[in-house]
Amino acid sequence: MALRGLTFTRNIHMTAVNNEIRKLTRLRVVDNSEIGKRAMLEGKPPKCIHIYNKKGVGFIGDRVLVAIRGEMKKGILVGLRQIQNPKVPKFDSNNIVLIDDNGTPLGTRIHVPIPHILRTILKQKTHSKGADYTKLIAIASRFV
Repeated sequence: MALRGLTFTRNIHMTAVNNEIRKLTRLRVVDNSEIGKRAMLEGKPPKCIHIYNKKGVGFIGDRVLVAIRGEMKKGILVGLRQIQNPKVPKFDSNNIVLIDDNGTPLGTRIHVPIPHILRTILKQKTHSKGADYTKLIAIASRFV
């Protein structure tokens, strides 16, 4: 059996890995909200639709709009894979906690440790935006 005239090519992907939170990035829900648990069990994690900052790239403590199970929900980024500032831990996945419009979390517990610097970031945003993010800090069980 001869394979004359056939050429085999290798498809090599040469673009750099993009570990940033941009639009259409898949996120992992780390709280125990009902909609978040169902989406993660089905294997359909939420996708980022919009980032509420001027840079277009999400950082720790930023609010994002996500599409989850056919609905639009807001969330706070609590752990990122991208390279962080010194003394801020880098996580293995992009973690999010779902919140409602006034900043209260939809779940009652956060399953993963969250960065300690998130306390100062959310306290600054609580005073400036009118939303109350202190409940999110209160339901966190562990800090890194």
